[in-house]
Amino acid sequence: MRFKTLAFAAISSAALTACGGGGSSSSRDAAWAVGSSTLYPFASAVAEETAKSGVKAPKVEQNGTGAGIKLFCAGVGATHPDIANASRQIKKSEYEDCLKNGVKDIAEIQIGIDGIAFAEAKEGPAMKLTPADVYKALAANPFGKPNTAKNWNEVNPALPAIPILVYGPPSTSGTRDALAELILTKGCDSDPAMKALKEKDKDAHKKTCTEVREDGAYVDSGEADNLIVQKIAANPKAIGIFGFSFLEENTDKLKGVPMSGIDPTYATISDFSYPGARPLYIYVKLAHLNAIPGLKEFVAAWAKSWGPDGLLKSKGMVISPEDVRTKNAELAAKLSPMDASGLK
Repeated sequence: MRFKTLAFAAISSAALTACGGGGSSSSRDAAWAVGSSTLYPFASAVAEETAKSGVKAPKVEQNGTGAGIKLFCAGVGATHPDIANASRQIKKSEYEDCLKNGVKDIAEIQIGIDGIAFAEAKEGPAMKLTPADVYKALAANPFGKPNTAKNWNEVNPALPAIPILVYGPPSTSGTRDALAELILTKGCDSDPAMKALKEKDKDAHKKTCTEVREDGAYVDSGEADNLIVQKIAANPKAIGIFGFSFLEENTDKLKGVPMSGIDPTYATISDFSYPGARPLYIYVKLAHLNAIPGLKEFVAAWAKSWGPDGLLKSKGMVISPEDVRTKNAELAAKLSPMDASGLK
């Protein structure tokens, strides 16, 4: 049995080298994860936990969900990452890019829940927003007309007469994708004409509903969510958008902005009553499992860390319901290829 295991590992390593675009398995002695800035603190904590099992700590990089998946899907081999951390599900187009580049077997594992939180400084004006307010304030062309709103009260008379200034994630971020899907599109579809446009021309609907203005009202703040925290803490008239864990870690400086009357809290995100709640994922490249040292241990450490008394809750992650955790613990153990038939 030992001979068979060693032989299989050697075959896997050789296969990895053959597909690796110039790198052999021996050129990397630890697992490598890329992707979401929201998942970065969680993945870093799990990487440290992985090292306790006797393997080298995995390398974790934050470059955004979209950029991370692009790197992940670029190929098989030691020069390509093993895991993509994602604050949204992989898109059908991204999965197809994976296939084109020889990344054929991928495991999808939900590791928890998060919310795209809107927040302001403790001494801020106590904003109360709806998806329609956010859409009217941030869309490049709300309901098809150029955005001329300068102050929040122009969007909604009930809001304060202060300039619209929102610090948020870049276009490569899963948080930005979630903002578009969970908030902007909902606000856009509050107009019956936009719902009708969706039936008539999906591309035009998406552009009208999700394209963000670029005149300074929305400030792309890169992948470092802590930078957004610092900026809104220093400016009581600004709003920030980031993963809920960054709000929870900075309640001494920040307060959550209610969305449709619901505060971003652990409880409202856990039960998905908060409009910005979303699942979090890791994607594992199965061709690397037997060739990259520590990869299996890294995946196993995720499953050991996401329970109600686990490491990740202490880091601010919202824990998935028990049935979701059980299902994904089985996926993490079996590491079977995902079913991509339902991807959008």
